[in-house]
Amino acid sequence: MKTDIRKLTAAQLKDWFTQNGEQGFRAKQVHEWLWKKSAHTFGQMSNLSLHLREKLEGAFDIRPLTVSTEQRSNDGTIKSSFRLFDGNLVEGVLIPSLRSDDQDRMTACVSSQVGCSLTCKFCATGYMDRKRNLDAAEIYDQVVAIDRQAKTTFDAPLTNIVYMGMGEPLLNYKNVLESVDRITSPDGLGMSPKRITVSTAGIAKMIKQLGDDEVKFNLALSLHAANDLKRDQIMPINESNSLQNLAESLNYFYRKTGTRVTFEYIVFYNFNDTLQDAKELWEFTKRVPAKVNIIEYNPIAEANFTNTDPQTLDKFAGFLDSRGVIVNVRRSRGKDIDAACGQLAGKEK
Repeated sequence: MKTDIRKLTAAQLKDWFTQNGEQGFRAKQVHEWLWKKSAHTFGQMSNLSLHLREKLEGAFDIRPLTVSTEQRSNDGTIKSSFRLFDGNLVEGVLIPSLRSDDQDRMTACVSSQVGCSLTCKFCATGYMDRKRNLDAAEIYDQVVAIDRQAKTTFDAPLTNIVYMGMGEPLLNYKNVLESVDRITSPDGLGMSPKRITVSTAGIAKMIKQLGDDEVKFNLALSLHAANDLKRDQIMPINESNSLQNLAESLNYFYRKTGTRVTFEYIVFYNFNDTLQDAKELWEFTKRVPAKVNIIEYNPIAEANFTNTDPQTLDKFAGFLDSRGVIVNVRRSRGKDIDAACGQLAGKEK
């Protein structure tokens, strides 16, 4: 197979041009076509000569993902199944805001892996095998495709990105950080890193690495239980990344970046929805500077969990609020098309 040109750095691309008798500045033009203009063919690179485009075609591939299927929810959410160059499928979601005071907010939820290895008991992706990591260009392409959907459907550009789709982003660390760089760079899409949130199930050593790399984006932890016994039951990763280890790594991240972490907490009926659970969560927020997003559970066929009732949820959130915790209750979006949190599975529809 030919080399995927989007795997080359700008320096490597320039070296290829000079080694092949071409002017070095052409590399910058090609780099701009790939990452700023999102070109998917060499034929689109109209400021290059036909001879050079043919030369590039002979040496390199561009391997864009394509939209395989689209599903539209009653609430405006759009779920896309994206086909990768090797035939694998991942899913991404466009979530338009429903708030009257925030109608320009357009959020892309993107995937970082084909499948997942973490086997969280409430998540559809966790019941799949992890086939491979996505490379930076494949993550970038999801953002470009969803931004195009936002502009076409809602006449508004993408404003926010969450790495909350299929896979564990911190187990694809290098490619995830490179994709963020492509998305935020002035030579790329130019989005603000403060508009990006990377969510993790909790890989302590990689959270510390984020701190060492002094990343500028936001970090969310899928917590869902604030004691180890319960968290072990629903998130096997907790057995090797205990709450104590996570607290240490998250505080390290905060000291290095100054960025407050978000705890994501799905409230399951009769499992983690009592006032005692709320108290444990409150105690954990005192150990780590954080805010809390309470998330409705979205049922999947593989699991027997159900969402807690509205009254219990209100009491849970009210307890945290009364103790000074910044808490938001996130309502499910796209549940009717299996596009809500925990429902992505990358299956052909």
